[in-house]
Amino acid sequence: MTNILSQIKSPDELKNLDKQQLLQVAADLREKIVETVATNGGHLGSSLGVIELTIALHRVFDSPQDQIIWDVGHQAYAHKLLTGRQDNFGSLRQKDGVSGFPKRAESEHDTFGVGHSSTSISAALGMAAGRDIVGDDNKVIAVIGDGSLTAGMAFEGLNHAGHLKQKLVVILNDNEMSISPNVGALSSFMSRKMTSENFIRFKKETENMLSYVPGIGRDLVNLAKRAEESLKSFMTPGMLFEGFGFDYFGPLDGHNLDELTETLHNVAQIKGPVLLHVLTKKGKGYKPAENNPPKFHGIGPFNSQTGETTGTSGGVAPSYTKVFGDTLIDLAQKDERIVAITAAMAEGTGLSKFSEVIPERFFDVGIAEQHAVTFAAGLACRGLRPVVTIYSTFMQRAYDQVLHDVCLQNLPVTFALDRGGLVGADGPTHHGVFDLSFMRHIPHLVFAVPRNEVELQRLMKTATLSEGPFAYRYPRGNGVGLPLLEDIDPIELGCGELLREGDDGLVVAVGELVNEAMIAADQLSEEGIQIAVVDARFVKPLDSHLIISQAEKAPFVLTAEENALQGGFGASILELLSDTGLMTPVLRIGIPDHFVSQGTQGDLRSQLGLNAEGIVNRIKQATALTDSSETKVGQG
Repeated sequence: MTNILSQIKSPDELKNLDKQQLLQVAADLREKIVETVATNGGHLGSSLGVIELTIALHRVFDSPQDQIIWDVGHQAYAHKLLTGRQDNFGSLRQKDGVSGFPKRAESEHDTFGVGHSSTSISAALGMAAGRDIVGDDNKVIAVIGDGSLTAGMAFEGLNHAGHLKQKLVVILNDNEMSISPNVGALSSFMSRKMTSENFIRFKKETENMLSYVPGIGRDLVNLAKRAEESLKSFMTPGMLFEGFGFDYFGPLDGHNLDELTETLHNVAQIKGPVLLHVLTKKGKGYKPAENNPPKFHGIGPFNSQTGETTGTSGGVAPSYTKVFGDTLIDLAQKDERIVAITAAMAEGTGLSKFSEVIPERFFDVGIAEQHAVTFAAGLACRGLRPVVTIYSTFMQRAYDQVLHDVCLQNLPVTFALDRGGLVGADGPTHHGVFDLSFMRHIPHLVFAVPRNEVELQRLMKTATLSEGPFAYRYPRGNGVGLPLLEDIDPIELGCGELLREGDDGLVVAVGELVNEAMIAADQLSEEGIQIAVVDARFVKPLDSHLIISQAEKAPFVLTAEENALQGGFGASILELLSDTGLMTPVLRIGIPDHFVSQGTQGDLRSQLGLNAEGIVNRIKQATALTDSSETKVGQG
């Protein structure tokens, strides 16, 4: 059968295709997406679930003049393929390739860049308000998933949109049936007919006629509205959204192109905010993804025929995430105060097993990081030891709660920050390279970074003994392969470790860069350069005595971190030496002052010099300057 998708260069071309051709485009899209994600990894289930919805949107609306805003962006692969990115779609999530998320710099059809959830309604409302201010007449459409609707920001956007009454279409993509499974011929019929131009006109004319009835006109109008609301609430779950001031329609079958197209045509004509509820199936059209949605939400390379992942197996050290999850169960079984909290990422953060083994002390609060932190603060007030497990990049969303609700009150809440550092193909929205900077300055908070999986275990135990807030971050990927501890001994608070002595320079590092520093020191030793290496372990409090005692006798200090240089770990060493009055020159290796693109973790670290080779090169530069007595205080 002819591949019609390959002939589509613009979404406008969808308007000229008949139903059978559109169905073939849907099949082509699924095949292309599965083929590409099987090779590159990516977010498969949600993208497959919105194929028909994406086709209907681009068939009815005129992108980019009409602005379509995708929430999170997990489901935007079909959108990318229909908007001129087929030729290089094979580079999806690769270095210098197509982004895994909508990206304004990539295409005019990507009207808003996303990567974190629940932003679409607010952004769309801003675009709609801006449209009206400048006098344009284009349409604005936000597509948000039912999971993203659990976040407070989504409801703030709904509330404001209902207040402003701007013309706006919000499409609720319900692929978990978390709001209501109530869909069928009657609700579908009602939604299509109640959005038609004739019905809307009839409704307005009837309201006008009734309002002129002497004495009781307004009462009759209110009675008619209540009757309509009662009918809709009986047949649909829309009263929540009607309460926000939206006209609600649905639920519709999100895989029925005819119904979607007709209804979208109708709602596009309605003045004011409209919410269209569609039901879709994650992984639609690809059985492995349909049968196991969590696995195929975000997945690495896999065999497209079987759905089995193709990663290395056997003899590989467990991931930091798995070590964390297993260790937390062990600690919680020995300490009944420990409670685990996640924000809709039980599997991604390694807490799925915890939820099965100790369900009474496990809480998944949905995509609501702010609530997760303050909820933990409440638990801590009752003498518990909550562990809030969130990807580093998502913890940014709860900064105020960390500061005011936990740290200001000095509550014993632990923040376990998964995916600390560079994460790879998900790119700049997901790199966890700012946490050391935005958290280390908060009073009362302890912040630590383990160099391997055993150190992670020990820091986890240390955190459970803390009487105040404690944070640790660990990277995406596998540990170094050390045998795990069964009897875990804690680490003294603020205690670093001298791993290697040397007179020709000092490296002070945290996290995996400690291991890279040791490799670099070994290589330099073969060239006669002896470098001391300190694992600071704690970004706060620093082991001041250890660091100062080593820096005093070193010709230079090199700091190494997988975090932004601005305000990060290296900055804390500069502050320490300055406060002490020590004039030892300091160089820093870390993330420079720009957002880091997508690519493999190895490629990105090599590009930024965040590996043994980069450390060797910087030290050789430093020793050359030292030898010529030209060393100056520097920064990376």
